[in-house]
This record gives sequence, structure tokens and C-alpha cells, in this order.
Amino acid sequence: MSVIESVHADQGATFGERADRTIVEHYGRPERTHRAVRNGVGLLEMAYGVIVIEGEDRLEYVDNVVSNRVPRTDGRGCYALVLDPQGGIEVELYVYNAGERLLLFTQPGSAAALAEEWSEKVFIQDVDIHVATDDYGVFGVHGPQATEKIASVLNGAASPDERYSFVRGTMGDEGVTVIRTDALTGEESYDVICAAADAEAVYNTLLTQGLNAAPFGYRTFESLALEAGTPLFQTELEGTLPNVLGLRNALDFEKGCYVGQEVVSRVENRGQPSRRLVGLTVDGTAVPDVGAAIFDGDVSVGAVTRAGESPLREEIIALALVDYGLESDDLTVRVDGDEVTATRTELPFVEGSDLSDRLPEYQ
Repeated sequence: MSVIESVHADQGATFGERADRTIVEHYGRPERTHRAVRNGVGLLEMAYGVIVIEGEDRLEYVDNVVSNRVPRTDGRGCYALVLDPQGGIEVELYVYNAGERLLLFTQPGSAAALAEEWSEKVFIQDVDIHVATDDYGVFGVHGPQATEKIASVLNGAASPDERYSFVRGTMGDEGVTVIRTDALTGEESYDVICAAADAEAVYNTLLTQGLNAAPFGYRTFESLALEAGTPLFQTELEGTLPNVLGLRNALDFEKGCYVGQEVVSRVENRGQPSRRLVGLTVDGTAVPDVGAAIFDGDVSVGAVTRAGESPLREEIIALALVDYGLESDDLTVRVDGDEVTATRTELPFVEGSDLSDRLPEYQ
């Protein structure tokens, strides 16, 4: 659940669910809010699951099971994946080295199961794993003025300037940790972490102090991420080979073995996966369904993973997985039983103040 649900309710929020978490969908007029974030700065309560890992062997343990190398330095982090034996993505993680402990942020609903699974595999190692989702409030700050916003309210430290790095300071009387994140909305972005008991005060500081921020919900976050060309867990990542999505930022090809590494490395050494993630613009006003078939002439060449109307481009855009070797840019997509013209388009659809670190990157 949200740690400040009553605050959102007082602001007229419409709520929804992401796994087992209550989230804000929107506060009304999400397209107008979308433009406000693109033009200034917006504030979103993030719905992460949180795992804390302590003990002398914490770095070695986590490094052995995730797809990226865990940083050894306090104040640094990485984006990583947990894969199944076939290389499919099971869990996405942000792993942060916070000195004597690791903080792991994952998609809602995964933290408890992952912590239980990992705890069962700890034998003689000095590792303590526990879920701490309810202990923290996490707020995302996104927009071309996000850095200015953080600087206007953060005391005791400068805004972090490298992705996946963080600093500790205060906002008002409350202690916070500020992370420079991976620009999933295509804009400068930060996560502000605080104790759950301080969440309302920190949220109000971020909303009203210094440079004002527009509150927004997950409907706007997802439309911003679509314009930015960012694959998300529920629609693109889950069960997919990371090579297919071009998620090279989540992979370290030189580190030791982890589950699924053999498949990922084999595809990497082969030079190309079977499919790739591309952007499409779609004619007309109807939005294709998830899974809508894509054709090159009479040949099926892929399927839509996510689609919507772009508030900035004022047209229908989509992400799709298509055959890797597809050369044609002039395609069709099945919408409401009809074949509608679709054109392959370079990602991102909209260039903001930063580029998403998940933009597909292929060899």
C-alpha cells in the first residue's frame, strides 16, 4: 500500500493496483500532467518492493545471483536482473551499496518471494535477508527541472550527477537519500528515499518547497516511459531474454556464473537474438491491443508489447518485438480486425532532457 494514501486521497487521486501495492493512477487530466512533467518537474510515489541484505558475505552472495556486477563502493548502485535457466527475466532489481548493507529495489510483489527464495539458499555464508518495503517512502522526481528541484530542497549534499549513485542529506528536518536514476521517462530523474514515518513531510517538501512540482500517477509515468522508448517489466521484460530487449546496461559479460548466463552469453556470442524491440507509429486513432500481430506484407513478423496515444506527438505509438533481421520500415498492425499502416520509428519517440538507460542497444 501507499505510505501516504490519505495525502493522495485529499488531492483527488484515483487509485489502482500494481501487484500487491496500492498506487496512484492519476489525479485527473493525466495528459495535461504529462505535459507538465515534460516541461518542468513532476513528483510520483514509487511502488517498489524493498529488500535489505546485511552480513559480511552480502556482496558476494548477491553478485553470484544477479546479471550485473554489484558495486563495492558505498554510494553506488547498478541495474540488474534475476534470470531463469533459459535466460528469461524473472525479476528486475536496482542494487545499492549502502555501506554495511545492500538495498535492493524491485517491482511490487516480488520482494517477499525473492527474499524467501534467497534465504532458503543461504548455508554457511554470513548473510541476513529481510523485506523492508513498509519501512520506507520512495518518491520519484522527473522532468527537465528535476536537478534544479532537488538542489532547491536538499541540504547537506549536492545532487548526485552519476546514474545509480546516491547521496545522503536532509529535506526540512527529515533525513533522506537521493539517487540519480536511469531516466525511464526520458527526463532527468531522481528517487528520494526516507523513513516511512517521515514520508508525508518529505512529500510535502518536494511538492511545495523550492521549485514547485506537479504530482502525477502511474498512468502518466507509463505514457512518459512509452514516449521515451523504455521497456517495462509487466509488458516487455517479464519472461524475455535480455538480449532481445537490448538491455546491455543490466548485463556484465565478464563476471562469474549466474543462472541464465550460459544462454545470455551464447546469444551474445552468436551476434544477434531472434527478435528485437522497435518503435512504431500507427495510423488512425485506435490503439492496438497488447499482442496485436505485425505484418510485413502477408508475413507475420512480430507483435505489439505496449501502445498508446502520445500526448506530445499526438499520434498512436507502440513498442513491438519483431524479427531481428526485419529490414522493412513499412508494416501493418492488426487493430480491431483490420490491417492498419504502421511505420518503424527510431527510439525514443520523444527526446527529453535525458535518455532512458533502457533504450535498446544491440551489437
